[in-house]
Amino acid sequence: MSASDGRAPGALREAVGGGLERAGRLLAPLPEPGPWTGGQRAVAERELEVARAQRTAFLDGCAEELYGRLTEGFTRRPRLEELVAGVGAVVPGLVPTAEQLRVERALPVEQRLGYEVDVGVFLRGVLRCPVAGRHLMDSMLWPTERALGLLEGFGATGVVRMESTVLERRDGVARITMCAADRLNAEDEQQVDDMETAVDLALLDEGCGIGLIRGGEMTHPRYAGRRVFSAGINLKRLHAGEITLVGFLLRRELGYLRKLLVGLRTDEPSWRYPLTDMPWVAAVDAFAIGGGMQLLLAVDHVLAASDAYVSLPAAQEGIVPGAADFRLPAVTGVRLARQIILGGRRVRAAEPEARALVDEVVEPGELDGAVERALVLLRAEAVTANRRMVNLALEPVDGLRVYLAEFAVQQALRIHAADVLGKAGRFAARPPV
Repeated sequence: MSASDGRAPGALREAVGGGLERAGRLLAPLPEPGPWTGGQRAVAERELEVARAQRTAFLDGCAEELYGRLTEGFTRRPRLEELVAGVGAVVPGLVPTAEQLRVERALPVEQRLGYEVDVGVFLRGVLRCPVAGRHLMDSMLWPTERALGLLEGFGATGVVRMESTVLERRDGVARITMCAADRLNAEDEQQVDDMETAVDLALLDEGCGIGLIRGGEMTHPRYAGRRVFSAGINLKRLHAGEITLVGFLLRRELGYLRKLLVGLRTDEPSWRYPLTDMPWVAAVDAFAIGGGMQLLLAVDHVLAASDAYVSLPAAQEGIVPGAADFRLPAVTGVRLARQIILGGRRVRAAEPEARALVDEVVEPGELDGAVERALVLLRAEAVTANRRMVNLALEPVDGLRVYLAEFAVQQALRIHAADVLGKAGRFAARPPV
């Protein structure tokens, strides 16, 4: 059965005609979270397998109708968290409640059943439905409430300081500095929120014509006083259940990374182009690991110090590297992409292969000057129009939509897999450097 045939099998197909509520009553309930031992866990896992198969079939037939109900006939633009929170009012039990998720995250990792997988099943159903999926992706391009609340102050002062990110406007450049100095800019949900806020503000502010993303100076003992771009996902937070599918993994892809690529939706779109966008430059000091390397795939021009490197160790960590599996082969070719993604190959900026990933490589002491020259180069009048066309050719919306639909389930399965939680737990137990 495919998502495109619009049918659900057996009893669920018959129930669709009687409304979403009737169909929903046929779904098996999710087992309550709690400490599972011995045979109890095996029984609960079998129940979850049956329930997830039923939910998949239900969504194959009902995703568009359900999404239409949740968005009041596609007139509302809910973000991911609001969409998931509203499902229970239409089809109770289709996704775990906020309380079920909260209780499970507080349990030891060996006792969790992975209720976020059921959230992933729901979001996969929405995203692989063309009408609902496109609407959700478009909804995620609107500025966040946090950014709108900070816009007037940023317009007046040209500076916004957040926990993990600083945004400054200087000479028409929106300069975003990642400054989680004690953890090498390792990503967590706060960092994703700060980065999306900074990108929104940069795109909304009329005084900004181009953006720069760079890591700040670290206080971490190993790199104290040095700039670092990003160490990727925060494995300690992952082990603690604080890296979530909705708040981090999907929000990051559908939020600020996609806004870097295609731009921002606003209430006053121009007939010339429906989104507000601009060119982006990134400068890599030391390393861009995991999510840091993923970010590089969403910008227009990348510079790197000659002693820097990039890598995607997600497969070794046991997870999927966001949309990098979708984007990287087109950038590097399939063979090198497989080496980086599947084999964890580090690509050093000085290697010939790095030319597919980095536009300019300079000595560390020369990076500041090279960045300023690149910012001048990419402010040429025709750059914005051409980046729009390049990105449109490289990343059609439906291609990314289908990819992220499956990513929603595969990543949810991986972040709750025993091998991933075990690795993250060993990382969290390491003594400080």
